[in-house]
Amino acid sequence: MILNAQKRNNIYISSISIWEIAMLVKYGRLLITIPLSDWIKKLESAPFIKFIPIDNTIAEHSVNLPGEFHKDPADRIIVATSRILNIPVITSDQKILQYPHVKSIWN
Repeated sequence: MILNAQKRNNIYISSISIWEIAMLVKYGRLLITIPLSDWIKKLESAPFIKFIPIDNTIAEHSVNLPGEFHKDPADRIIVATSRILNIPVITSDQKILQYPHVKSIWN
């Protein structure tokens, strides 16, 4: 999941998304053509990409999301990050897209 902010033309990525990608690569559900650590370094070097670490505020907010939302910890952290930063989530995840308490983008 990528968090996108039109202001300042940055793309914000929750650090939990890197964990999710690493798990997909490890178990063969996602293939990349270079070592994962090199791929991450390329992302980190892009001036318009900003990684958002999971801090205490995000962690607490992820447990206390408004309304009903499923229990997947990574999705909850992504949604909490989006809400705290007031930026939309770019995702195809239907559970996030259907959650009315977060802005999301998917075409």
